[in-house]
Amino acid sequence: MRAHQIMSRNVITVKADTSILEAATMMVDHHISGLPVVDACGKLVGIVSESDFLRRSEIGTQRHRPRWLQFLVGPGRAADEFVHERGRRVGAVMSIDPVTVTEDTPLQDLVGLMEKKQIKRVPVMRNGQLVGIVTRTDLLRAVAAIAHEIPDPTADDQHIHDRILRALEAADWCPLRLQVSVRHGVVHLQGILTDERARQAAIVVAENVSGVKEVHDHLCFVDTYSGFYLESAEDEAAMAAKQTAE
Repeated sequence: MRAHQIMSRNVITVKADTSILEAATMMVDHHISGLPVVDACGKLVGIVSESDFLRRSEIGTQRHRPRWLQFLVGPGRAADEFVHERGRRVGAVMSIDPVTVTEDTPLQDLVGLMEKKQIKRVPVMRNGQLVGIVTRTDLLRAVAAIAHEIPDPTADDQHIHDRILRALEAADWCPLRLQVSVRHGVVHLQGILTDERARQAAIVVAENVSGVKEVHDHLCFVDTYSGFYLESAEDEAAMAAKQTAE
């Protein structure tokens, strides 16, 4: 998928001379956590977000440093912080030179940028103009939308079995003596694990195959040094229930 497939197109923007009060009110009213800042020609010049409102004199959250630490910080940074905490216009608090992407940017690259830059939203540009924005909420919607996709016509039990088996056998952590059984979309995994972390990975492989309804874990962990073994939580629960019934 690419940015244009999930981006929000009706982007609410503000100008650099928009008041802090107006910008904060817009964010609350529209249930959004950030606003692109544009100039009179619609060119993107910055981003204002929730984090820009954390340190504000109106609510008494501005920084209060001891005098000796204030000296170490230096007058330049102190001046910047003063403007950020008491500025009356968006231009005083916004982040400049925001990270942007194009409509054709793959989601993998987009998410990589969001992680690297630790940001929650990325403006989408076309020929220097803002055409959309991708937020973490948009990514969440993309994941949720998968549930409404057209079912795979080849998702019968044999296809499910073969796809799971191929995916697991290609993994470095594939369980030993692996057995996969499928009936009516319900998958049972059996085998031996030498690393407990591979259990969840194997389950995720099965869950990601189209047509799978449930995954039952019968994988047994075995410590190769001591010979200690551990049944799956599902099998242990089944054994305990059987013993109680007897």
